[in-house]
Amino acid sequence: MVAFTKGHGTGNDFVIIADPDGQIDLTVEQVAVLCDRNFGIGADGILRVVRSSAIDAGAVALAEEPDAEWFMDYRNADGSIAEMCGNGIRVFAHYLLRSGLAALEPGSTLPIGTRAGVRDVTRSETGYQVDLGRWRLSGDDPLVNVEGLAVTRPGLGIDVGNPHVVVALASDQELATLELQRSPVLEPALPAGANVEFVVPGEPLVRDGIGHVRMRVFERGVGETQSCGTGVAATALAVRYWAGEQAPDNWRVEVPGGTLGVRMFAAEDGEHVALSGPAQLVFRGEIDLV
Repeated sequence: MVAFTKGHGTGNDFVIIADPDGQIDLTVEQVAVLCDRNFGIGADGILRVVRSSAIDAGAVALAEEPDAEWFMDYRNADGSIAEMCGNGIRVFAHYLLRSGLAALEPGSTLPIGTRAGVRDVTRSETGYQVDLGRWRLSGDDPLVNVEGLAVTRPGLGIDVGNPHVVVALASDQELATLELQRSPVLEPALPAGANVEFVVPGEPLVRDGIGHVRMRVFERGVGETQSCGTGVAATALAVRYWAGEQAPDNWRVEVPGGTLGVRMFAAEDGEHVALSGPAQLVFRGEIDLV
């Protein structure tokens, strides 16, 4: 039997498995079964809580930040490995604090290792804020074909530790009529795939100095989810890019599961993007790993 905790961030839900010493080797098939909403617990992904010193990928994190004791070993619902998860890392941090595995005093920072590098988590008014690090335009700007839209749309490639393609839509009606049961088709296809976000600007776009947009997302290896933290950040970055130099650095992004905050700010190595929002633990249990 393996103990687990179920948690979510704005409806983006995860099965959390504590494995401090790296003794549990989850297979692709086991992850897929655990995440299955009919035959397993049901989730968008798995968060394995493991010490950075107990996982090969953690060596890079410790070299970057020796205080990054914990590593977020994140798997998509289909068992594939993902570099980063913006909602997941808030839930991961919340689990560490609630379980007594880490402490985070007001004004302090909790560094967490990920395959995209070390990410710093702090407390915020809405729960937690994570510095997603330096972002960049990926240069991958494919055309996007999705059911529910009669015309192929251009996408903007943005990298925030994992790959995203953001597509602008004209109205809430277009957003509502999207059929995201199947993956959008990217032309040309990207070798590692990408999360695809569909965004509609608020009316007005900027209110009281804060940008407002709405979005839906198809996550690679998962499908449509209620929320995608890194996708929220990529969406805000894309809309600011399209809006031009006068666009704000603070955004509110509405997703089916709630609302998240995005902030862009200067750092020594370039501009960073931060994501803020809630994290909740829902229930605990035990399950056989077949």
